[in-house]
Amino acid sequence: MIKVAIIGASGYTGVESIEILLRHPEAELTYLTALPEECGHVAETFKQLKGRLDMEIEPLDLDKLSKKADVALCCLPHKVSMGFVPKLLKAGVKVIDFSADYRLKNLDVYEKYYQKHTDPENLAKAVFGLPELFREKIKGVDLVANPGCYPTGALLAIAPLLSKGLIETKGIIVNSVTGVSGGGKNPSPVFHYPNMNENILPYAVGSHRHMPEMEQIASEVAGEAVEILFQPHVGPFDRGILSSVYSDPKKELSQKELSDLYNDFYKDEQFVVVLKSPPAVKNVAKGNYCHVYPTVAKGKVICFSAIDNLIKGASGQAIQNMNIIFGLDETLGIA
Repeated sequence: MIKVAIIGASGYTGVESIEILLRHPEAELTYLTALPEECGHVAETFKQLKGRLDMEIEPLDLDKLSKKADVALCCLPHKVSMGFVPKLLKAGVKVIDFSADYRLKNLDVYEKYYQKHTDPENLAKAVFGLPELFREKIKGVDLVANPGCYPTGALLAIAPLLSKGLIETKGIIVNSVTGVSGGGKNPSPVFHYPNMNENILPYAVGSHRHMPEMEQIASEVAGEAVEILFQPHVGPFDRGILSSVYSDPKKELSQKELSDLYNDFYKDEQFVVVLKSPPAVKNVAKGNYCHVYPTVAKGKVICFSAIDNLIKGASGQAIQNMNIIFGLDETLGIA
């Protein structure tokens, strides 16, 4: 049995991870931590766990952690996480980090979008945890940088085209809409119910922090620099991300060629489903699946994807990575 701790268990990704681990046949949830003001019985924080889990959320104690866990899911915010990850690794615990602190390999880029990086040593060792693209690198590692929710959907939508050099690497546009849970658990005026109900709005125009993450991984897949304009929106639904990715083909592509390409690229992937029509977020809700649909229109290649931002975009993908690290069937607990 893999012993699993959750660091920062009081948020949305914390409870989604708990739900998955409760049904995982080869993992045992052994330790839950949060800030002192967010500690207490887990079923008081998350009422849906009443009668299902009798555990306390406690302040982090590294000595206790080292005895209780083989791996920690680090569900802490950006900038906060890198203050804890070195200590977790030093305690002999493998880490799957949910923040952006270990995703961007270029320190200058990270510091432009976030702040000064305090753990470049572990940044150099971290593996980007998108299993469909980097499965072999994830096996057995000590630190996985769990991808951002937006990059997960966008990269899975466009990776087959980039890998075969079929589209121009400049002028790619990623247009995405997320549910309100993408803003996290803490309330804000924008996400207040009267403001979000029957509403949709763009935000972070040309400056969203997930844009350089998309460009980094897309460039790695393509083998050359890729430029992406990413525009996020938030819509009046709880969970899910729908992404529409627009690009220019290097040659004329038929619908059959695109369908064959995608079906072949993802033929061995349990969690990527190639559709014959555009996807919908309701069809991937609460699952670890990504639904993709490529097509052509007016000389453009358009690739749509839909994921659950809290599962394939966060907690489910983290458990998928955990399974790979420990040599388990990667579908355990999430399929």
